[in-house]
Amino acid sequence: MVIFVTGIGTDVGKSWATGWLANKFAEEGKSVITQKFIQTGNHDMSEDILLHRKIMNKQLLTPDLLHVTCPVILSYPASPHLAARIDNTQIDINVISEASATLEKEFDVVLVEGAGGVMVPVSDDYLTIDYIAEQELPVVLVTNGRLGSISDTLLALEAIERRGLTLFAVIYNPHFDSDKIIAEDARDYMHRYTQRHFPDALWLEMPS
Repeated sequence: MVIFVTGIGTDVGKSWATGWLANKFAEEGKSVITQKFIQTGNHDMSEDILLHRKIMNKQLLTPDLLHVTCPVILSYPASPHLAARIDNTQIDINVISEASATLEKEFDVVLVEGAGGVMVPVSDDYLTIDYIAEQELPVVLVTNGRLGSISDTLLALEAIERRGLTLFAVIYNPHFDSDKIIAEDARDYMHRYTQRHFPDALWLEMPS
């Protein structure tokens, strides 16, 4: 099974959530590996894959060293469409999907961490959500309790619903809970919304 992990935006803790979720699957007895959809701001090795392995308490795996877990690495820390333009290259979507298929043959679960939010552009006319829809991947949405997160979360969920995608889970990351009153209300509101609109989806909360 391949699952796409996205977020309500950038810097919401997707990499931490991906590693944490990988451990949850491992605790259930499943073999699991993580993959990075597109890595920007790096050379040679994905920093997000390195973080996943740290969270999972694993050394780099053979697929990591062969770049199967992150076949597209761009140098500039920006949205993939801009980073590709700066590097004077084009992103080959087929390389990414083929990498996932290769990993799926060896592992029960492949968690693909996206770059930024669900609507992040890969090119001028191709969005991250286009890839998710084409590959028919279930989605994990990572959110938090910062001011404004309710609106960002609902917009992402509406986009997921509009495309007819399967919401596998919402992961609440409490790391950004700087205002307890706002965070608790945001968490409870988003939880209720998810239960009403996506009754089959999991609601998962990372430890603080």
